[in-house]
Amino acid sequence: MNPHIVTFGEIMLRLSPPGRLRFGQARSFDAIYGGGESNVAVSIANFGLPTGFVTRIPANDLGEACLQFLRQYGVETRNILRGGDRLGIYFLENGTAQRGSKVVYDRTGSAFATIKPGMFDWSQILREATWFHWTGITPAISEGAAAVCLEAVRAARDLGLAISCDLNYRTKLWKWGRPAGEVMAELMALCDLAVANEEDAEKVFGIKAPDTEITAGRVEATKFMPVCEQLAGRFPSLKTIAITLRGSLSACHNTWSAALWQKGMFYNALTYDIPDIVDRVGAGDSFVAGLIYALNRSDPDLQRALEFAVAASALKHSILGDFNLVTVAEVQALVDGNASGRVNR
Repeated sequence: MNPHIVTFGEIMLRLSPPGRLRFGQARSFDAIYGGGESNVAVSIANFGLPTGFVTRIPANDLGEACLQFLRQYGVETRNILRGGDRLGIYFLENGTAQRGSKVVYDRTGSAFATIKPGMFDWSQILREATWFHWTGITPAISEGAAAVCLEAVRAARDLGLAISCDLNYRTKLWKWGRPAGEVMAELMALCDLAVANEEDAEKVFGIKAPDTEITAGRVEATKFMPVCEQLAGRFPSLKTIAITLRGSLSACHNTWSAALWQKGMFYNALTYDIPDIVDRVGAGDSFVAGLIYALNRSDPDLQRALEFAVAASALKHSILGDFNLVTVAEVQALVDGNASGRVNR
């Protein structure tokens, strides 16, 4: 049976001042669409696996434009609901040098934020799927979104799907009542694969790697093995845990790598130096997509799977927009050592 990956979350209109302009300088905004779970869906579909995205968007021209945007990348959209009053928006000011990027959300009352339990027929949506993916952004959006996410995860568990979660902690979103750690614990207890960045486990569950320096451009992978072990101890269903490792030298110069834990074994990936970042939004999502794709190979080697995911996400830093528009061949070439960036004629 061919893998069929389903992702669930909110897709939004992304508006950015052209180039590196600040919000106060903008007289126009570049428009594109994106969101954590849709980013994963597009990447995996681009790698050739059948992939569907589930969300709710308004029945208006913006909703239709969003659908067309997804369909051009081969993402299945038949389970996307139409309804609600508006599409969520986020504004992105791209940073450079020592000025970091900024995000302003305008998603309160969006079509997705107002979803309620019972709106989605999860047994029908997931009946042909083998993998279900969600992120911590979804339950952060609203109480209704958290309840529907739990519905989906429970249905996926009952149907025997592999379930993955990217913790994706967003301080600006957890405002509706219950604390992130309490909500996420109930959901994480049903997952097989967890992905986090260097800080997510601490911010959500209070699990911190010892003596780490995130801002110095040197993030040691081995220091995150205790984080993986503590997460696995707290959530016994977790078979695999991955941590992305970003060293921040400036807004446009980062190092990038990851580590992976499975059943007591710990794997480190090559570290990439990325001195001229075009767009880092969606890099974590591209890592998740690369890992899901690699783990769905017929006989996945964990080290190779990790290297593929890190290479895919390293390439994402060179692409404008939320989506990682690279091919398997391009990723594999980087894994195999072709990092020269020479013109391909």
